[in-house]
Amino acid sequence: MDPHMTEWLNLMIRWAHMIVGIAWIGASFYFVWLENNLNRTNPRDGLSGDLWAIHGGGIYHLEKYKLAPPKMPENLHWFKWEAYFTWITGVLLLGVVYYLNAEIYLVAPGSGIDSTTAIMIGIAALISGWVIYNLLCNSPLGKTPVLLGIVLFLGLVGAAYGLSQVFSGRGAYIHVGAIIGTIMVGNVFFVIMPAQRALVKAIENNQEPDPTLPAKGLLRSRHNNYLTLPVLFIMISNHFPSTYGSEYNWAILAALSVFSILVRHYFNTRHGSQKFAWTIPAAALGMVTLAFVTSPYANKPAAPVAKAPVVEAGDHHADMQASADIAAQADDGTIAFAQINDVIQERCSVCHSATPTHAAFQTAPAGVILDTPEEIKVNVPRIVAQTVTTKVMPLGNLTQMTDEERMLIGEWVEQGAQIQ
Repeated sequence: MDPHMTEWLNLMIRWAHMIVGIAWIGASFYFVWLENNLNRTNPRDGLSGDLWAIHGGGIYHLEKYKLAPPKMPENLHWFKWEAYFTWITGVLLLGVVYYLNAEIYLVAPGSGIDSTTAIMIGIAALISGWVIYNLLCNSPLGKTPVLLGIVLFLGLVGAAYGLSQVFSGRGAYIHVGAIIGTIMVGNVFFVIMPAQRALVKAIENNQEPDPTLPAKGLLRSRHNNYLTLPVLFIMISNHFPSTYGSEYNWAILAALSVFSILVRHYFNTRHGSQKFAWTIPAAALGMVTLAFVTSPYANKPAAPVAKAPVVEAGDHHADMQASADIAAQADDGTIAFAQINDVIQERCSVCHSATPTHAAFQTAPAGVILDTPEEIKVNVPRIVAQTVTTKVMPLGNLTQMTDEERMLIGEWVEQGAQIQ
């Protein structure tokens, strides 16, 4: 597909995904807050609690029935389309970004799998994720919510680890997010909505509602609430290569998910007491600790000295690499910018140029252009983060940047990143 059309298709779907996603998450957070803040002291007959609130210049009085009112109202709002369209737009976005350009964004360099196989693995992960989750919830394990939550969390960590072995870091992260999103919308479509329809139907038929179905719906709604913050992180994770680009990206994702769940638990329980207030500083300390232990400067080993390889005559790339390695071993230890420029122009400027030559890009990704020495100098921190520290660039390593070239760039930067 034409890269210009792909970019605008990406924009339209992503924008729609954000709009409906905000609507879904906002409604979810609000109703959990509402449930937790109901006044349950001596409620009116048939009610489990009520709440008085003020917002936007108006005063509201909300009531929750134990099961349902004696007679259904003529107009009853159903919260479902926010969830459905969030998932639909999310899947479309997954297809446009990761499946149409699987060799760039999805397949891990050196994994040995082709684009079609990778896409099939991704789709199978979404389906199996929901099936396994639903089976666990309907098993005897579902009667012990805490144990169920631990098992589900470990299952998602296992999925993150497995997917990180065949997908790029970004691809693995987004598929874990898609698995969670599929679980969440599956809860709405297969459990919450049927429970609500059964409740309404029973009332309309003057029958006693079955309390077990709303209870299941409430449990799944709680799951959705706790899963929201990990999904939100995954949605923005592509901006942070130190997470998905790490060798231990699956463990970083697991840790960040734990921190977000702790924070969510505090907000879910603070109406009753402050006994979980410790989760906020604990999560903050966890983030600081994670930033430290994943730092490329923590216990950084000395860079090994590269040896000049023996090359065959006429091998352009080998000649270039040999000259770069020799430059790295110059008597004064200084790496010439000309050697760095050769590497960047061959490995990076295919995409990061004012006139990209790669068919998937009409403009330079993220607006990063590396055509001139001055542009390279300005973007040195990005170059180091993406090519040396996390090695997430070039995307899919399509231009076959070598470890020796990455090492050369790192040494050049340590020497001051001179362009003269």
